Amino acid sequence: MNASDRTPADLLRSALASDPARPLVTFYDDATGERVELSVATFANWVSKTANLLQGDLAAAPGDRLALLLPAHWQTAVWLLACSSVGVSVEIGGDPADADLVVTGPDTLEAARACRGERLALALRPLGGRFPQTPDGFADYAVEVPGQGDRFAPFAPVDPDAPALVVAGTERRERTELTAAQVVERARADATAFGLTAPGARLLSGRAYDTWEGLSAGLYAPLAAGSSVVLCRNLDQLSVEGLAKRVESERVTGTADGM
Repeated sequence: MNASDRTPADLLRSALASDPARPLVTFYDDATGERVELSVATFANWVSKTANLLQGDLAAAPGDRLALLLPAHWQTAVWLLACSSVGVSVEIGGDPADADLVVTGPDTLEAARACRGERLALALRPLGGRFPQTPDGFADYAVEVPGQGDRFAPFAPVDPDAPALVVAGTERRERTELTAAQVVERARADATAFGLTAPGARLLSGRAYDTWEGLSAGLYAPLAAGSSVVLCRNLDQLSVEGLAKRVESERVTGTADGM
């Protein structure tokens, strides 16, 4: 990665320039049996389409606040990088009533209705499938995103020193607001702590995305290190033997503690 990268979106652009074909996010849901692998190029394409949706159709701009009510999931990772691309500040599990926009999964639709701005819903079905019927009062992400452009350019420059992420800290005792530059700085430090120093390093994480530690292990640190993540949802439903097989088959070089 480039030392000059100061936002998560910068990190993704550097990854795309250096090795677009390598895996970036490999996602498992052990409740459904889903497995999705996204290369840097595929992930970046999803980010571009989502950023175009966010900036164009939803009229989001730098400084807007988005409440993100999604679990650890590959589509959540896409939204985090799309918001970074536009300059929208994300609050993980934030109060929709205080947000300009809300992005929600199927389990938090009622809470998300408190948002008076734009509302997007994700079905979180395998292969990014849509809702059988679009929830009332929401746009279905899976319907809206495919037609978006494959390239993205922000209408306004993104300030690395502007608020970018609000997330709970260790043990959820307090919520921390980070700028884009601080996200990158922390991610780089965590990458070293996780041992993501060798080419081809792959970190397996079963942590939720509701704390910085989960977000870092499950996205930001591998991205900052030029590595990849094996992101596992509902990992507690996998047997010890199944986990050992996954570590071997996915060529995992390290795991996030506290899973």
